[in-house]
Amino acid sequence: MSSPLRARLSNEIDPYSAAHVYYDQNSHKPNHFRTRTFSTNQAPTFDKTGLKAPIRRSSHDETTMFGRTYLVDVEQTIKNLSAQEDTDGNFQITIEDNGPKVISLPTAGSNGFNKKEIRGNYMLSNLYQELFLARKHGQTHIFLDHNRLNENPVSRLSRLIKHDFWRNLTRVIDGSVIEIAGRDPKDWTDDPRPRIYVPRGAPEQYEYYKQVAKDRPEIRLDVCWLPEVITPEHVRDLNDKPGLLAVAMEETTDVFGKKTLKGVPFVVPGGRFNELYGWDSYMESLGLIASDKPELAKAMVTNFVFCIQHYGKILNATRSYYLCRSQPPFLTDMALRVHEKIKHQPDAKQFLKTAILAAIKEYHTVWMAAPRLDKVTGLSRYRPQGLGVPPETESTHFTHILEPYAKKHGLTFNEFVKAYNSGEVKEPELDEYFLHDRAVRESGHDTSYRLEKVAANLATIDLNTLLYKYEKDIAHTIHYYFNNKLPVPDEFLVDNMKPGHVESSSIWDRRAKLRKIAIDKYLWNEKKGMYFDYDTVKKQQCTYESCTTFWALWSGVASPAQAARLVAVGLPMFEVAGGLVSGTEKSRGVIGLDRPNRQWDYPYGWAPQQMLAWTGLVRYGYSEDAERLAYKWLAMMTKAFVDYNGVVVEKYDVTRTVDPHRVDAEYGNQGLDFQGVATEGFGWVNASYVYGLQHIDAFCTRALGTLSTWEQVSKQRATIFE
Repeated sequence: MSSPLRARLSNEIDPYSAAHVYYDQNSHKPNHFRTRTFSTNQAPTFDKTGLKAPIRRSSHDETTMFGRTYLVDVEQTIKNLSAQEDTDGNFQITIEDNGPKVISLPTAGSNGFNKKEIRGNYMLSNLYQELFLARKHGQTHIFLDHNRLNENPVSRLSRLIKHDFWRNLTRVIDGSVIEIAGRDPKDWTDDPRPRIYVPRGAPEQYEYYKQVAKDRPEIRLDVCWLPEVITPEHVRDLNDKPGLLAVAMEETTDVFGKKTLKGVPFVVPGGRFNELYGWDSYMESLGLIASDKPELAKAMVTNFVFCIQHYGKILNATRSYYLCRSQPPFLTDMALRVHEKIKHQPDAKQFLKTAILAAIKEYHTVWMAAPRLDKVTGLSRYRPQGLGVPPETESTHFTHILEPYAKKHGLTFNEFVKAYNSGEVKEPELDEYFLHDRAVRESGHDTSYRLEKVAANLATIDLNTLLYKYEKDIAHTIHYYFNNKLPVPDEFLVDNMKPGHVESSSIWDRRAKLRKIAIDKYLWNEKKGMYFDYDTVKKQQCTYESCTTFWALWSGVASPAQAARLVAVGLPMFEVAGGLVSGTEKSRGVIGLDRPNRQWDYPYGWAPQQMLAWTGLVRYGYSEDAERLAYKWLAMMTKAFVDYNGVVVEKYDVTRTVDPHRVDAEYGNQGLDFQGVATEGFGWVNASYVYGLQHIDAFCTRALGTLSTWEQVSKQRATIFE
């Protein structure tokens, strides 16, 4: 009797290949099968009596180049595993399930006659994940390599990020996928439908999408023009018809030889965040470069340039309700890092030039203009324009804020929201509340008690260190790449420039020096050895101890003496089991029913905080500290990945050592909601893993695979080097 499937030869497919390759239809297609064993003709042997010994029939059962291979019935094995091992019924096999943690699988070399045991939570959860991946790719029976189940967790997670997660998080916006890309999980209207808003400066896109709508009436695509001048009033009025914003496209030729447009790709954060986001994209670009995908990072810069050209800013995200709101600016560093990887390409210099010109325009028109610039200090604030209630939140998010006002006016909740948004009802206190709420969201740190009800008034250390980096990067780029002369084309001119304007490095160096003076005066606290935010209305330094103090190291604005003080004082204050915590418990204050926790406060840690701190510490020569912090973060991620069915989430409770992915704060935790297998992770957390591996040595990488704690690694190192 023979198998209905031909057992793969070991050299046919890499057992560590990406899921879409490993489970390709052709990889598991029935073909010329062989029998379960085959005999070999051995040379005759003779015993001591001189009699010929019998020839033993040998079996090619388990030995291949890569190790054992199993012959698996996908659906039946999922059913067996679920019944036996997923004891809490959440379609994940974790250390909290109390099954026997063992299952037997038929081997491919024996055509299913022999079985071998798979033991332990990690291998069983990997098996579960692989079966769900096989099902997703349409497979009913598969050959599954043992090495794929027993892969070093560091290698497995890195491989998934580089070859699966990035692929699954990559999007384009064009006619081929507009009905999917246009779908908004945050759409609150009665008739959700794909809708795209096109800026007046891209008429070719408007015509393109109108043709798509004509050719595909079944998707009900609504193609809309944006006005030449986008005002807060207009953005508010779009809230009844929310839609996707057009991003960059490039000309191509279709299969019929006709010229058309196709979308320039980008990476999304994941979960319910399914569009191009601001500072998420910078962090993702670090991971893409570490994953040897600079072209995708380059495409994201191209999309950001398009946003600055047509929407005036790098947006919080590319939906109509974000048109007034930006996010932390990272474009110059992003462009320079990409350029370093693509500098051999013929268009590399033009790419860098366009990105820097866009950054200059954004710098002047967004961050150094009203209402964000505080003229007294010369520092900038997160202070976006906007009217009414931010519509992208969950329906009940502002209920506790708005209900008292509805009662005050004798209106139902919905009636009050409509009247307030339209301006029929005036409430200055509520206007002030939402001014700060929008500023919190523009800061990217939504939400935190550090910023609550005060964000729009703060010259934060994070924003001003980023702008210092802009100033230094622009000066450096103009000087070293453009011979100290950068002509500004008409489309990038701002109010204080005339046609033919040329930028030089000296003015940008001067701006950086002035900003450092202001940062030292208003944000540096010599006594405490840290940077703090500054309230431009109360005219006093804030006291909230935030991990963003380390952004001064990333940008290079700290002097060597300030850096030394910051490392000596700040690291003990923020360093915990899983890396750096967002803020101190003391600054957060007591929490309870009337004062719930905020996700950017203690005890939570976020990937961008870690990544910027590592980079900054290395910049000032504190490489050992960077390695320790990176290891702690990576170890926390790896252990959660191993123990909890491959989970990779948006944020972690960095004070927990067992289940740090469990976060008890508003908005939940993106990346948790999956059955069987996580296929995306989360954008900037994926990036932090592959980027973090560049900050630890080979010894630490090996230790990471064994789930050793940093304390164990330190002891092992001390023993080795005694």
